Amino acid sequence: MFGFKIVQQNCQGLVETLGKYRRTVNAGLQFYVPLLQKIRTVNLAMRPLQLSQYSVITKDNADIQASVTLNYHVTDAQKYVYENTDSVESMAQLVRGHLRDIIGRLDLTDALGSTSKINADLAAAIGDLTNVYGINVDRVNIDELTPSTAIQGAMDKQLTADRERIATIAKAQGEAQNIKLTTDARNRALIETAQAQAEATKKRADAESYRIEKIRKSLADVDPNYFRDQSIHAFVELAQSNTNLVVLSKDEMTTLGQVPVIKKMMEQENN
Repeated sequence: MFGFKIVQQNCQGLVETLGKYRRTVNAGLQFYVPLLQKIRTVNLAMRPLQLSQYSVITKDNADIQASVTLNYHVTDAQKYVYENTDSVESMAQLVRGHLRDIIGRLDLTDALGSTSKINADLAAAIGDLTNVYGINVDRVNIDELTPSTAIQGAMDKQLTADRERIATIAKAQGEAQNIKLTTDARNRALIETAQAQAEATKKRADAESYRIEKIRKSLADVDPNYFRDQSIHAFVELAQSNTNLVVLSKDEMTTLGQVPVIKKMMEQENN
C-alpha cells in the first residue's frame, strides 16, 4: 500500500502491471505503483524434492517400486512462473519418464545392483531439458528400488537355495579333504612302517652276515688237529651210545675204525 517491497536475498521479483509481466527485479528495496502493480517474489535457492514411489518395469518384466529424491533451483523466474502452470510437477514427470526408460533397458539384477550408474545415466538424460521450465536439476538420487512382494519371495527362495548349494559344496569339499588327509596319513604310516621293517631286516641281515663272517674267520684260524680231536671224541660218544643204526660216509667209516684204538689209548692214559 506504500508502493515499495523488499525482495529477500537469493530471490527475484517479478513486477506485474495490471496482471501483465513487466520486468524482473533483484534482491533489495523495490518500488512499484500500488493498485496498478505488484511484485511476485520467486526464491532462487536450491530446494529438495522427494518424488512419491511409483512402479517401474524392468527388461525382464519385473515390477519394482522406485523412490527418487532430487535437488533443483530456479534459473529463470519468468519461465518458472509464466510459461508453465506447474513447473515442479513437469520436472518431476520428466524425471520419472527418463527413469522408466533407463530401468526398462536393465534386468532386475542389474537394476538392483547399479543404482549409482542409474543415477549418472538419469542426470545425463535430463541434462538441460528442464531449462524450458526455468529450472535446473542439480542432483538426482535413487533412494530405493524395491521389488514386489512376489519377486522378493522368489529372490529369498533363490538366495536360500544358493546358500544351501554353497553349504553342500563346502561340506562335500571338507569331507573330500578329510578323506584325502586320512588316506595320505595312512599311506605315510604304511610307507614308514615298511621302511622301518626293511631297515630292521637289513640290520638283522647285516648282523647275521657279520656273525657268519666272524665264525668263518675264527674257523680259518683254528688248528686242524683240534677238529680231529673233536671227531675222535664224537666217535667215542657214538660208540658208547645205544644207537642201533648210524649212517656214515665212506670217509667217516674209515675214521670210525680208529675209535676202539683211540678208546684204549685214552683208557691207558687214564690208568
